[in-house]
Amino acid sequence: MDLPCGGTLQIVLEPVTAESKLKDLLSVIERHELSARFLDMDTGKVRIEPGKWSDLLEFDGKVLKTVHGPRWRLLLIGAAQVSRYLAQMAQALDYHVTVCDPRGEYADGWDLKEVPINRGYPDDVVIAMKPRCAQRGGRRHARSKLDDAALLEALKSPAFYVGALGSQKNNDARRKRLADFDLAASEIARLRGPVA
Repeated sequence: MDLPCGGTLQIVLEPVTAESKLKDLLSVIERHELSARFLDMDTGKVRIEPGKWSDLLEFDGKVLKTVHGPRWRLLLIGAAQVSRYLAQMAQALDYHVTVCDPRGEYADGWDLKEVPINRGYPDDVVIAMKPRCAQRGGRRHARSKLDDAALLEALKSPAFYVGALGSQKNNDARRKRLADFDLAASEIARLRGPVA
């Protein structure tokens, strides 16, 4: 179809059948997993594979590849007022947002129904989320600072961005505390703080 701007638009009409695997796709999306769906235009057969963050919509004239599920996930540690604002902004940008806070006085007041709250301890939540498919475990750290526990795990993972709120002074002190654990200087250097 020719458009007034001079471009073209291709429309794919696909009959919904068992071959479409829509139930499988919906199941993947409900688990908040990223997936790639490949539709063979000649046969109508579909295959679904785990997605990669770099996947894009592609069509070579024979196979249509579509990407489904959250592109980015955001884990916010602490259910305070700042987290509420960040969660709403991130949702508007199509992030899958989870808030983690084991402290009852904060978690009990969390009322954004579309943003789940996890009452687990932050380092356990980071491990369970498997940032960018990384899986680490078996370590326990002193749990003196709520955010430090999560940062210890996140900095070891291949997560593309790890940040912490707070002043420059607080972040300098945080880096010194992190150096007391089994983090390499290069891992600590990945910490963005104050977040930008």
